Amino acid sequence: MQEDVLKNNKFDLLFERTTNLSVEAIWKAWTDPETLMKWFCPRPWKVVDCRIDLRAGGEFYTLMKSSEGQEVPNHGCYLEVIPNKKLVWTNMMTRGFRPSNESKMGFPITISLTMSQTDKGTLYRAVASHRDEEGLKKHEQMGFQEGWGKAFEQLLSLKL
Repeated sequence: MQEDVLKNNKFDLLFERTTNLSVEAIWKAWTDPETLMKWFCPRPWKVVDCRIDLRAGGEFYTLMKSSEGQEVPNHGCYLEVIPNKKLVWTNMMTRGFRPSNESKMGFPITISLTMSQTDKGTLYRAVASHRDEEGLKKHEQMGFQEGWGKAFEQLLSLKL
């Protein structure tokens, strides 16, 4: 892990890749609901509904569904939106910065995504910040690295 990008390496997880995809393509993948639904969660799970209100205080909502029919809604709120650079959202709030108890993740989380052009390609970085070590461990056990890796490979396969 690159500790310099983590806010607190006891409570944060890092997923990072360098890709030939442009910053703009990654931005579209995260901000266009139809595109996001094609890659966002590792198969056989899929996103069957997505709402994006791309502004601080705006809604970020996905409904994930397993092949057995289990549904997991994820309600969130954008905290920071810098086009083609950074997206930050949390499941601790819903739109309008309203406190939330709606998350089915099982732990509170804030995700900070950054994308930047380097001489080797686009650096794509996601930091998952947790309230405590318990939340971090739950997220690790859910397969954070593997799941984000599979989803990223699905994103690459879209040929954006």
